[in-house]
Amino acid sequence: MSDVTLPVVDLDVFLSASPDSDAFTNECKKAADALIRYGALLLHDSRVSEEDNNTFLDLIEDYFAQPEELLKQDERPELGYQVGVTLENTEKPKCAVDEPCLKVIARLDPAERPLDITAHSPDPKCRFFWKMSEKPPYETQYPSLNAPNVVPKAESIRERWTPIMEKWGTSMKAAVENLAEMAAIGLGLPRETFKEAGRYGPHLLAPTASDLVKYGKKDTILAGFHTDLNFLTIHGRSRYPGLNIWARNTGKRIPVKFPPAGRYLLVQAGKQLEHLSGGLIKAGYHEVVVNDATLQAIERRKVENPDRPLIRISSTFFWHLSSDYDLAPIPALQERAHALKADAINLGKVDLDEEAVYEPMKVGQQVQNELRHIALMA
Repeated sequence: MSDVTLPVVDLDVFLSASPDSDAFTNECKKAADALIRYGALLLHDSRVSEEDNNTFLDLIEDYFAQPEELLKQDERPELGYQVGVTLENTEKPKCAVDEPCLKVIARLDPAERPLDITAHSPDPKCRFFWKMSEKPPYETQYPSLNAPNVVPKAESIRERWTPIMEKWGTSMKAAVENLAEMAAIGLGLPRETFKEAGRYGPHLLAPTASDLVKYGKKDTILAGFHTDLNFLTIHGRSRYPGLNIWARNTGKRIPVKFPPAGRYLLVQAGKQLEHLSGGLIKAGYHEVVVNDATLQAIERRKVENPDRPLIRISSTFFWHLSSDYDLAPIPALQERAHALKADAINLGKVDLDEEAVYEPMKVGQQVQNELRHIALMA
């Protein structure tokens, strides 16, 4: 396992420094380079409140501690589970059956591979999707991806739900949109390129829950090896470790570690960013598993908070491009991607991915294609 640590990008510099300053330019370039090299970075943002994250985690723990019959009332399978709750053993890890993905795993050093997902049935995780989107001023071609939110039925949850979800979701959305601006500048594009492309995206605050009483045994896969289908994914601090990511071209598994304190968020590149950059930035592979650090956190939590549910919540936000946006590689970025690949071959390095083809399509079509792969849409 790698001892690599992810680069830390400081959003405070972007928000406070003059756009003409070296500090501003260098921080934007650092963000773009981190996404190219690692597909992920840690983002420091002083606006983000640890207290808001804890309030959010408490709410989601309480929600998923409810009986299954109450949770089922919040399911919307007819909408591809794109709002409301998705219960455990519904979503399949795409890589369990995806040929290119299985080849990526096969090419990794055995010591750096994810836990085996070839015999892995759907993930034992639950999820809630809460839209954080702006209604487009036009008729979207993809209404099921832009459906209204579901508010939980249970009285004890219902009253707290919307204000807490909106407050934390707004913090995450602001941070990731600013990072999208930084990445655009760092890649030599106009500042608004990505942010405008995602203005009407069906963004999702998407807390994921794993019952550690049922699934707290070492080497249990909570979320099998996969990439995210959206543009950028941003996470707050979880109470339980277990997220591993793989940096582009290194083939090394990196356990994600937040600094012990402070206002940090984790950002990962998704498939929409890969598509738009022509493969210059690759969607990052990752998994969530129960490991020794998870077990230690479980024991600590039992002692320090004996009355709280033992549920691992990931504080996750999926930032999307607008469903009706035309998704095709930006020529300047695609040229850089080809040059990077040629350099890697010249240096004798092996790119973990084969040459991908990024066909032009609407973002909504790309999302629907991916949802079918993971068994959330027929």
